[in-house]
Amino acid sequence: MKRKLKIIVIGLGSEGDVHPNVGIALELRKRGHEVLFVASAIFRQLTQSLGLEFVELLSEDEYLSAIRDPDLWHPTRSFSAVARHLILPVMRAVFEIIEKNHEADRTVVAAPGTSFGARIAQEKLGVPLATIHLQPLMLRSAHRPACFGFPDIAAHLPPLLRKLYFRMADRWIVDPCVAEETNAFRATLGLPPVKRLFDRWIHSPALVIGLFPDWFAPTATDWPPNVALTGFPLWDEREVHTPSPALEKFLTVGDPPLVFTAGSAMLQAKDFFCVSAEVCKASGRRGILLTRYPEQLPAELPEGVQHFDYVPFSELLPRSVALVHHGGIGTTAQAIAAGLPQLIVPSTHDQPDNAVRVRRLGLGEFLLPRAYTKVRVLEKLDRLLRPAIKENCRKRATIMAGTRSVEMASNLIEQLAITTEIRR
Repeated sequence: MKRKLKIIVIGLGSEGDVHPNVGIALELRKRGHEVLFVASAIFRQLTQSLGLEFVELLSEDEYLSAIRDPDLWHPTRSFSAVARHLILPVMRAVFEIIEKNHEADRTVVAAPGTSFGARIAQEKLGVPLATIHLQPLMLRSAHRPACFGFPDIAAHLPPLLRKLYFRMADRWIVDPCVAEETNAFRATLGLPPVKRLFDRWIHSPALVIGLFPDWFAPTATDWPPNVALTGFPLWDEREVHTPSPALEKFLTVGDPPLVFTAGSAMLQAKDFFCVSAEVCKASGRRGILLTRYPEQLPAELPEGVQHFDYVPFSELLPRSVALVHHGGIGTTAQAIAAGLPQLIVPSTHDQPDNAVRVRRLGLGEFLLPRAYTKVRVLEKLDRLLRPAIKENCRKRATIMAGTRSVEMASNLIEQLAITTEIRR
């Protein structure tokens, strides 16, 4: 019989960031472990409806304040916004939650690389930590560089200059946002200062799990040696979401629609949705606009276009013709799983990198936000709906079918507890 573990799962960010961790938490609980889920208050209702024990980090007001900040989606100011709204405000709280609930030889933590409090708890308390990366962007490589934005500078540099590029980025952009406050907290715990936090420090020396497949982001020789890739997790609330009769009626009375979403945390997408509605009208195609914040929508929607606040992608995308979206990794993965061509409109974070990878695989196209006009979108959609890309999407969906990413990640987390005990 397996030993019952106490596993603390931390979810930071929006729905696309938190959903995979919910899926892992549910799988670990199903295996008989005691699971504590730590996230922003906005996810309390969801996690408690699933029977998970929940601990709050940010309040709902703090979460909404963060996503209202336009800097969160700015190509160059987004990292500082993430640091001041998400990484630093919860650092001490995460450490204290782990400290309070830590039981020697029984507790394991699974947390994203942005959860500095979990990494510090590993150093100070010796708690086993699995760092979970949803996006390949979080794993730097001078040999297989990710795209950090446009222009894609790193792609045009030789490996030695890429290393210099990363050093300069750390010195002038990354560390100034996070190092001072992080090291001040570390000092109170008797820990030495750290620098270049996003180079190697954020990765647990015990285990790093990449929740994406190697065909999407091949393993690089200069990644940490303890990285394990499990494939895309696809948990999306379907098991607890109440089906919408209005959606079902819409889907059954006409051709498969175009689907448009700017992301669950986006509050700056009025232009995106206005152009999207115009695209549907001009193309004669039906459309679905997805957002929890309807104030971003046009005052009147064209005939054949409807708005819904949230629909699990696994329920909607297989019945759609194409997806136009922001390029978050969760949305990207769901489109690939559904065999759906996708047009990505990336602004910042991991979105440019995901967009480049999708185009490289022949699964879609991308347009920068400033180029998101009716004419350009219609041109891109015409290319996307041609047989070659549709066939590529179908083949990749077949490869993804049966992927058991959540189960594989859960296996690794369980094994981490065993190997840590053996070392002790």
